[in-house]
Amino acid sequence: AFEIESMMREDVYKAVRAVFDNAGEMASLGSEDRRLVERMELVFRRNGLALDKEKREQLGKVRMRISELEIKFNRNINEGNGQTVFTRNELEGLPSDFFDGRATEIVDGQEGFVVTTKYPDILSVMRLAKHEETRERMFVVEGQRCPENIPILQEAVALRLEAAQLLGYKTHAEFVLEENMAKAPRPVLDFVEDLRARLNVLADKEIEDIEALKKADKQAAGKSFTGLYGWDYRYYTNLVKEQKHSINDEEVKQYLPAKEVTRSILDIYQNMLSLRFLKIDNPPVWHADVEMYEVWEATEEKFVGHFYLDLFPRKGKYNHAAVWPIRAGFDHPDGSREYPVAAMVANFPKPTLSAPALLTHDDATTLLHELGHVFHGICSVTKWALFHGTRTERDFVEAPSQMLENWSWEPTVLQKLAVHHQTGEPIPEALVKRLVASRNEGAGLFYLRQLFFGIYDMGIHNTADGKVNVKELYNKLNEDVSRFNNGSHDLCDMSTYGHMMGGYDAGYYGYLWSMVFSADMYASRFVKDGVFNPQTGLDYRYEILRPGSSRDAMNSLIKFMGRKPNNRAFIKSIGLVNDDNSD
Repeated sequence: AFEIESMMREDVYKAVRAVFDNAGEMASLGSEDRRLVERMELVFRRNGLALDKEKREQLGKVRMRISELEIKFNRNINEGNGQTVFTRNELEGLPSDFFDGRATEIVDGQEGFVVTTKYPDILSVMRLAKHEETRERMFVVEGQRCPENIPILQEAVALRLEAAQLLGYKTHAEFVLEENMAKAPRPVLDFVEDLRARLNVLADKEIEDIEALKKADKQAAGKSFTGLYGWDYRYYTNLVKEQKHSINDEEVKQYLPAKEVTRSILDIYQNMLSLRFLKIDNPPVWHADVEMYEVWEATEEKFVGHFYLDLFPRKGKYNHAAVWPIRAGFDHPDGSREYPVAAMVANFPKPTLSAPALLTHDDATTLLHELGHVFHGICSVTKWALFHGTRTERDFVEAPSQMLENWSWEPTVLQKLAVHHQTGEPIPEALVKRLVASRNEGAGLFYLRQLFFGIYDMGIHNTADGKVNVKELYNKLNEDVSRFNNGSHDLCDMSTYGHMMGGYDAGYYGYLWSMVFSADMYASRFVKDGVFNPQTGLDYRYEILRPGSSRDAMNSLIKFMGRKPNNRAFIKSIGLVNDDNSD
């Protein structure tokens, strides 16, 4: 509410316009100061300050209501954790440590284990539970969470369109994309449709493999095959990976104890970025699980910032993995520095009675990715907080972190961070080779699912008449694009699609859009120069992370790579063949 009110200050807007309209004064400003005036003028204008008073007041009321809806939507997600109870037999396929310390209930005279929709639980069940009925029930419990969010999202979509049209834009997507690298809806729509066609080529073969496995299971059980469903996706893609590459998530997990992996990944970042981290004993934090670190320059006594790690689930906590830039860095008028603070939140599996906290390889990749956001904030040095760290164009902000996910697939990196939690032995070279070989297994279906979220986002936000049913469109596109059926269940997954009410509206396509840049950065510099090349790491720090949005992301990419980016590395990285049209 305060932010909305601040950006509706007509007196401040007039002061900004007085500078903005004065060509001589603008020419006398430094580049970042001039960019600040230009950005402030645009932001004020996008907040309605160029409108007449009546429309401005109407816009303010609409924006305030949208903010209230977003807060309520996300509170419902965080407080609306689903759960169900399964017997041990129903959970056949789950490892023994899944049951350690797990809450139990007596249902119909039988002991059952409580399974929640927190992602360590639901991902384990959807990947490993052998009984289709178990996976289906878990799928439905997750898919029917927070139905009260349906009308909230529906209202928000309508209000966003109203706000955009008050400002003279045709659609909310047109309004949002003006500030992104894409600039307009058409390039986004062309991008997703082109990629969808390419990915379906991969997915066709993946569907064949999965169908064959499920048909064999059904035949062995004396049952008929009726199709592939949403609850089959993770189980059978995981099974294909196991059979083709002899990769078992549980086997890999034994070499990824959370404490040691976190320490090793922090070492990678220290070396890459020429920093050193100091863990604080008995820090002033919001929960005993939270760790706090100071960040210093590696070669001098110069403070850089600090960050928090909050890695394990608990009741009422944010359900997914994310980074919050708690405080931006900026210069005070006296020349002193306000240092940045960031917090990483995740929900990795907690320690059990029989084993320490163990990460899957996906968890380790997530840790690398999210810490990338942390250090984007920590390493950024801008004069103005508005340009600090991850406050870049929305369709670029994921690229630096996505690029760092590649480290979890580098054999030399894996052998540094993966050690057996009992013996301390490094991960076997043969296992590393099998893991790396499995990287693109299921890539077509995986990226189609990511594409589905982006297509749905544009579907509800790139409409000029507002005639869109957020629930019906989600369920239809989910089946059409992701290629798995929902069965006869009445699902409302859009009710927990937090991105749509958390700043990614008309922007989810950016996850895949920015992967083009991340793949190009990795291939053109880190593969070419060596992933541990200190100069490449410093160039990445100073040309990609340090500027934040004090300059256009495209300029930062050109500075780092020495040329404009193209999509060739991305196409190759997901297992597709390059063609002459790739650019």
